[in-house]
Amino acid sequence: MEKSNIILIGMPASGKSTAGVILAKLLGMDFVDSDLLIQKRAKMTLPEIISEEGPQGFIEIENWFNSEIQTENTVISTGGSAVYGIDAMRHFQEIGTIIYLEVDYYVISNRLMDIEGRGVVLKDGQTLKDLYAERIPLYEKYADITIHEKGGSLEEVVQKIASAWKKYRKDL
Repeated sequence: MEKSNIILIGMPASGKSTAGVILAKLLGMDFVDSDLLIQKRAKMTLPEIISEEGPQGFIEIENWFNSEIQTENTVISTGGSAVYGIDAMRHFQEIGTIIYLEVDYYVISNRLMDIEGRGVVLKDGQTLKDLYAERIPLYEKYADITIHEKGGSLEEVVQKIASAWKKYRKDL
């Protein structure tokens, strides 16, 4: 399978799904939101899955679902915890370009009002700041390209992603 997909990774509320839909339209690609795919197949919301299976159980389910995604020419928006899934991340590296949407902590904390309602995977006693600190090295590890939002508009961020991806593909 050709590496024709764009896989968006980053913290919850970093704009992966919103930017992903617009990016797919701009580039003439399909769009998949892996969180919605998991919910559809599990017939439960993410918070329900996390409540029933626990954080580690959810991560295992997410890893399995993500490692099974078979698409071409598609923008894939992943859940913020996708980077915990080693199989899934290896799969994503094989099928596409991984783009990390980097957003400062204070922006994430202002955007993310309802952590539990969003289905964010938190371990017992873990704060959003702890989660941010834990995940940043993983996002950086897997990213082929990093896009820092730096207060840009959604359209500016999408243009940055598209330009960086086109340049990256040309340089391969």
